[in-house]
Amino acid sequence: MNYNNKKFRLISNTENGETSEQTIFHYKQTDNIITCEYVGGKILVGHLVGIVDIEGNIDMRYHQINDKGQIRTGICKSKPEILPDGKIRLHEQWQWTSGDNTKGHSIIEEI
Repeated sequence: MNYNNKKFRLISNTENGETSEQTIFHYKQTDNIITCEYVGGKILVGHLVGIVDIEGNIDMRYHQINDKGQIRTGICKSKPEILPDGKIRLHEQWQWTSGDNTKGHSIIEEI
């Protein structure tokens, strides 16, 4: 699975998350290395880096600056689902590594 130049939008998130439907994620991939820039809603700027396995699962780390001027960091594991129209939906389990260190889950979908 290749995520290069794919864009995603949030479908659902737990209350302790900062991304929203206004956040757009733009992925780049070279070999099994993935990067992403994201912005929108409460997120002024965000980046992630990760490794993609043979099944398309992503192990990533992220950092972002929110609209309160705070730097937030975290870890995330994403599992892909291929939708009937061929687009990708990512089921994400994440945890803040800054602030309260709480866990959450979100779903983003290719646009």
